[in-house]
Amino acid sequence: MTEAPRSVRVDLLGGDPLGRGDRPALSWWLPRGAVRQDAYRIVTDDGFDSGRLPTDAQSYVEVPVFDRSRRRTAARVQVWTDAGESAWSDPVELDSGLLDESDWSARWIGVGEGERPPKGERPAYWLRATFEADVDTEALLHVTALGLYEVQLNGARVGDVELAPGYTQYSARVQYQSYDVGALVHPGTNVLAVLLADGWYRGQVGTPRAADQFGASTALRLQLESPDGVLASTDASWRTAPSHVLAADLIGGQHEDRRLVDPRIHDAVYDDTGWRPAVLREPDVAVVRSAAPPVRRVGALRPVTVTRLADGASIVDLGQNINGWVRLRDLGPAGTTVTLRHGEHLDATGDLTTAHLDVNIPIMPPMPLGQVDSVVSAGLDGDVFEPRLTTHGFQYVRVEGHPGQLGPDDVTGVVVHSDLRRTGWFACSDERLNQLHEAVVWSLRDNVCDIPTDCPQRERAGWTGDWQVFASTAARLYDVAGFSRKWLRDVALVQRADGCVANHAPSIPVEGFDGPMAGLQGSAGWGDAVVSVPWDLYQATGDLSLLRETWSSASAWVDYAAARAAGGRHPSRVAASPEPAPHETYLWDTGFHWGEWLEPGFEVTDFGAFVSADKSEVATAYLHRSAAQLAEIGELVGAGAEAVARYRKVASGARDAWRAEFLDDEGRLLVQTQASHVRALAFGLVPYELRPSVATRLAALVAEAGDHLTTGFLSTGLLLPTLADTGHLDAAYAVLMQDSEPSWLTMIDRGATTVWERWNGVDRAGVPYESLNHYSKGTVASFLHGYVAGLDATAPGYRTFGVRPRPGGGLTWAEVRHDSPFGPIEVAWRTEGPTFHVEVEVPSGTRADVVLPDGSAHEAGPGRHAFASVG
Repeated sequence: MTEAPRSVRVDLLGGDPLGRGDRPALSWWLPRGAVRQDAYRIVTDDGFDSGRLPTDAQSYVEVPVFDRSRRRTAARVQVWTDAGESAWSDPVELDSGLLDESDWSARWIGVGEGERPPKGERPAYWLRATFEADVDTEALLHVTALGLYEVQLNGARVGDVELAPGYTQYSARVQYQSYDVGALVHPGTNVLAVLLADGWYRGQVGTPRAADQFGASTALRLQLESPDGVLASTDASWRTAPSHVLAADLIGGQHEDRRLVDPRIHDAVYDDTGWRPAVLREPDVAVVRSAAPPVRRVGALRPVTVTRLADGASIVDLGQNINGWVRLRDLGPAGTTVTLRHGEHLDATGDLTTAHLDVNIPIMPPMPLGQVDSVVSAGLDGDVFEPRLTTHGFQYVRVEGHPGQLGPDDVTGVVVHSDLRRTGWFACSDERLNQLHEAVVWSLRDNVCDIPTDCPQRERAGWTGDWQVFASTAARLYDVAGFSRKWLRDVALVQRADGCVANHAPSIPVEGFDGPMAGLQGSAGWGDAVVSVPWDLYQATGDLSLLRETWSSASAWVDYAAARAAGGRHPSRVAASPEPAPHETYLWDTGFHWGEWLEPGFEVTDFGAFVSADKSEVATAYLHRSAAQLAEIGELVGAGAEAVARYRKVASGARDAWRAEFLDDEGRLLVQTQASHVRALAFGLVPYELRPSVATRLAALVAEAGDHLTTGFLSTGLLLPTLADTGHLDAAYAVLMQDSEPSWLTMIDRGATTVWERWNGVDRAGVPYESLNHYSKGTVASFLHGYVAGLDATAPGYRTFGVRPRPGGGLTWAEVRHDSPFGPIEVAWRTEGPTFHVEVEVPSGTRADVVLPDGSAHEAGPGRHAFASVG
């Protein structure tokens, strides 16, 4: 008998947009030394037995045990491989939770506030109740909120989830969490006390800092169960009172008075008759479980410097731009007010500046950044301020009002984001490229706070376009499958009936279909996320379930885009020719599109002209690509021959329309930009015989720009791979290694620890512009993994993968590791004089096709292999 399967993990695979009917699925790595799997068997402690199933499937294997609520069990896996029968794996826990609304006896309750305080100034409230337990017992706590909650049971914090219950489309669904609290329940009277704050539900969100977007009143729902029944649940008997948290807002910050902390509220004998009774609520919202890992505190940073300013304030430098907050000790004597202002950059005097993050958009009133915390000290030894009901994007903290000399031991940077599993690493002989890769990793980490955000400080919105361009890169670095599934459900929930996709999800009314920005929804390259993100994740994981779940959303979007193309014409085209040409049926030249956003030097000086501009070159290209991808998805999920044929027709029609409009009679592109040439080649828009000449022109455009890129939001991530794939590897490396603006290495040379929104995020004079923490330009990490180190999947989930290092740029070695669904893949190459060496680790159940720089090809099965070539 061989060793047991390794790294068994559980994922939740969904069924509908509301997350009901989530099914558990198991994935595992084969025992060491095995080459292939011939069969598996899964059993659970409560009687499920799959029997021996002859298959090589070992990832996202569904286990049909969530047939009822409250089914808690453990599963184990056994496999048969070429090495024989394995031992049983260690058990993994499965818990179906509460599958239906009828499983909740708890009522929604809230706080009777009277006149609601202004946004950003609303306190967190305590909601409190006691309950009796006869004996020590097993106990499971289910809890959710419209707002943010933090539960304490008998004075001990429950769980380690932050910013719970997370960010969803609260108009339709809210997540709940379950915690095993048996160790905290004791015989006799027990006390539940819950802090409830605004969070995303009614706090400031989005660019306009709008509040009350999902409701005017927060609410809590809690149910504590033992094997014998419900021990406690929220109802009208609960009591409420303002807490020591005087204000808690995700953007504005958290303000608290530690003198108001009263530990007696956690004692059973505490008299809360002076508190107000809870108010029953009746929200119309589905309560669901999340398919994504929760947000947690995942790291802590010690300051690299703490500098005293002339005015007595201190500047704390964490040395890294993060998402989270700071933990402050030594709060000073009682009554001392300490204020913490968070930002990303220092001015020429060494003081904090946040002006580049203030909202200064012509159609909106100016709004300051926010991100200001404050605390009034109680003067107690060991007291700590840690504002867990807000979050900030920052590297620097300006600490004001502290009477002493702060040191590095007094301040800790707490890194907060979704607790994703790391899957990808890269290193090479150029330290600046290593720093660039780390900046990409940190930008991803800082922008996965329950949803994929554009930035962690200013907008914090789940822009569809950002994840559309970055999801495939993210999947190289972290397991983002469940995280993306959870977010795509909200995308589907806010998708308009005609298939139009909102700019971001969750979508707040003021920025969505019901507000003044309604006409800016449905942009090509943004809405296409509902097609490309599931497709990219399928390539990374091999899991078909997400393609099945998102089929209706993806097909509705492509139908919408095709209808928009067929149903109207841009006014400039009508003026030029009253009668449409036949190809215009598939030319998408109507509606608003962000287009090739943020090309170097890009500025919108006339927003009205920008909105009304014809961006059909971009939109038609995306209509082609999404329809082509959807046809392939349709074949995989069994959508039927009619649907597949329909989308193939749309894809070919859009391709032909693009050619008719944007290729001249000599086969040259009419739009002479790098972006247009990249898209034409990457999307297969130009005829095969024209690819060499178009690629040559792209390389010439790069050379004409002095080996700089001039691409924007949509095509930057495609530039280097397209150059490399069309025979212009030297041009790709010239752009990668460019160290003058605009370039990636300019960011590194100017001190970036995350990727900037603009190429000139910090100019030569050290002046910052807009966000310094946007991951979209971090798509360059895919080139580092897939071309510099040479690892790419050639079958979904890396069942087969290619190893094709393409050295250049003076590099002498590079290495990459990717924890695939089948196990760790490692590629490491180095040069020794004229000899090129590469080592490859191939996991069990997979195969590698290795191509060396001299063109020699090799096939490698499971195990460690070494290859070399000369010249």
